[in-house]
Amino acid sequence: MVCKRIVAERFRNIGSCDVEFGEGTNLLYGNNAQGKTNLLEAIGMFSLGKSFRGVKEQEFIKFGCKDALLSLDFRDSRREQNIKMFFDRSKNKKIEQNGVKIARTSEIIGQFRAVLFFPEHLNVIKEGPAMRRNYLDVAISQLRPVYLKSLQRYNHILGQRNKLIKNALSDRKSFDSTVEFWSYQLANEAAFITLARIGYLVFVETELKNCFSEMTGGKEVPSLSYLPSFRDAENFYGSREKLAGAYFGKLMSGHDREIAAGATLWGIHKDDVDVMLNGKNARLYCSQGQQRSLALGLKLAESAISAKDTGEVPVLLLDDVFSELDAGRREYLTERMKKGQVIITACAEEGLCDSAKIIRVENGSYS
Repeated sequence: MVCKRIVAERFRNIGSCDVEFGEGTNLLYGNNAQGKTNLLEAIGMFSLGKSFRGVKEQEFIKFGCKDALLSLDFRDSRREQNIKMFFDRSKNKKIEQNGVKIARTSEIIGQFRAVLFFPEHLNVIKEGPAMRRNYLDVAISQLRPVYLKSLQRYNHILGQRNKLIKNALSDRKSFDSTVEFWSYQLANEAAFITLARIGYLVFVETELKNCFSEMTGGKEVPSLSYLPSFRDAENFYGSREKLAGAYFGKLMSGHDREIAAGATLWGIHKDDVDVMLNGKNARLYCSQGQQRSLALGLKLAESAISAKDTGEVPVLLLDDVFSELDAGRREYLTERMKKGQVIITACAEEGLCDSAKIIRVENGSYS
């Protein structure tokens, strides 16, 4: 997978740019707040279908402008492609792939494969369960469209069930007559998503351990384990049907607690991943450098799994990745970056490799 060219018009602080990339390492360098991260964000939009920053689409449009455009040219093992995104302050975004209008953003996910690392991804280690669930959901969705569709169905069903719960105090009759239907639907999707996450996590742990073995010479050993919202779920991992039954039983047995809480208390939206390093909780006991290494390792694992699964090495988008890494970890990362296309940001011209394409960034301009 190669990102050949990105065109941005009136996006963030970028007035207009047309940037071409080399097939190896590409370095975007310049002072802070000049537009380096904005360009990586623009490229990442074509992989995730949305911004990693979780902002409203109207915020993409440069201040004082009515609309914005992004256009990406990329190549996979089969052909060259183009995807365009149009943003308007008064309308939803429009998408075209190879000149054909795309009805839903989800249809382009997995077309352009990229793995993004931004400083915010440290929150996968440092913050709460939602960040770790999001890591799994984004990674798996790019590989398995059926997973994304199941996740979308789950979220819709969860929303409907939560509305039912919130109205239960004033309309218990409607709750009692329909909660079984919504619980059954939610349990079926939850079972599929849970098993997909667990299966993916097995591969992530293997790749993460390999990464740390090379990075630290075996001195640091990470481990990952999936934590379901109720512990009995672990007894049914061998069968989707039995796991769905376990979820359904749990959802039908705690109505009073859920009504008191005003929300669904069990399901994949409550699950977590335990990240350990040398047997200790990484969030509580790791240094900032170790946490950054773990977050980066998870992204490198995502890249390796994607490459093995699809035969396409995804593009690595790395923002400010070298800070707080010691010399050994920096050297390891530099070697890993030689395996595919990398677009990386830094405040100065780092000695990444002699063949790196250097792009200077200043006030939203790229040269």
